[in-house]
Amino acid sequence: MPGLTIGDTIPNLEVESTNGKINLHHFCTDSWTILFSHPGDFTPVCTTELGEMAKYCSEFYQRGVKLLGLSCDNLESHNEWIKDIEAYTPDAKVNYPIISDPNREIIKQLNMVDPDEKDSTGNLPSRALHIVGPDKKIKLSFLYPSTTGRNMDEVLRVIESLQKTSKFKVATPANWKPGKKVVISPDVTNEQAKEMFPQGFVTKDLPSKKEYLRFVKV
Repeated sequence: MPGLTIGDTIPNLEVESTNGKINLHHFCTDSWTILFSHPGDFTPVCTTELGEMAKYCSEFYQRGVKLLGLSCDNLESHNEWIKDIEAYTPDAKVNYPIISDPNREIIKQLNMVDPDEKDSTGNLPSRALHIVGPDKKIKLSFLYPSTTGRNMDEVLRVIESLQKTSKFKVATPANWKPGKKVVISPDVTNEQAKEMFPQGFVTKDLPSKKEYLRFVKV
């Protein structure tokens, strides 16, 4: 299915949300944004997910990240659903906007359609999650089927990775967690690395004797 992917600029859409009208380009300018979709209001997995997003709000906001949800029902339904979400997840307030898309047009433009899950009115949204950079381009995209819920710790982890790797010439290795060492990008020479990382770095001794696996704390 054609649609948005990593590196694409999100479309400049005007949408209705629980926090009023939103222009996506204006909303995403000069900040990181997590844009995430849900198959529908008053559904079990979605209710747990939006509650967890609300619980993690402060963690995302501390990192300069906005949240923007989407569900394929109208605003009246959204506002009633929020009461259930907050009741299920105590101390979590859904202050972030949730886009209304009852005609399922926006999900098509944002590449958030599950090709296998349908109801009487057509395809359902997938559990898509796009992380949009300050340049309005998609930096990372999760695409889950409608039957599988997301892990918020993983969302937070990849936000930390994206922000760190956008600031330094590094990448995050397998199973990396915030606070752990990262690897220096292969296009950085050892001489450049010494200037970039005066705190020093460790080169892993490998059978090939190629000095490409270099760890540093930043």
